[in-house]
Amino acid sequence: QVQLVESGGGLVQPGGSLRLSCAASGSIFSINAMGWYRQAPGKQRELVATIPSGGSTNYADSVKGRFTISRGNAKNTVYLQMNSLKPEDTAVYYCNAVVRTVGNTYYVNYWGQGTQVTVSS
Repeated sequence: QVQLVESGGGLVQPGGSLRLSCAASGSIFSINAMGWYRQAPGKQRELVATIPSGGSTNYADSVKGRFTISRGNAKNTVYLQMNSLKPEDTAVYYCNAVVRTVGNTYYVNYWGQGTQVTVSS
């Protein structure tokens, strides 16, 4: 019913930048919050940043001051600007959206397929 499509991952040198994008489509009535999570090999998935439909953004301590999350004008897109990237930022990055679909009264978590970010020289 809802699809999240990510783009923008790739290989970048330490200190470089990348911008991830995620677009939600489908039978969407409203989106409460969107966010980015990541999972490195052998580790659990962790929160990177979230942005609600209204209110302040939230960042993991490890990315504060380096990453910026934003929503598009249509509110069904979310971006993650990543600057000053470090090797420890290497992971698969997943887009998340809390969505109320048409005909329902509750919100459900949806996930994208993930995009690989590799920071290496």
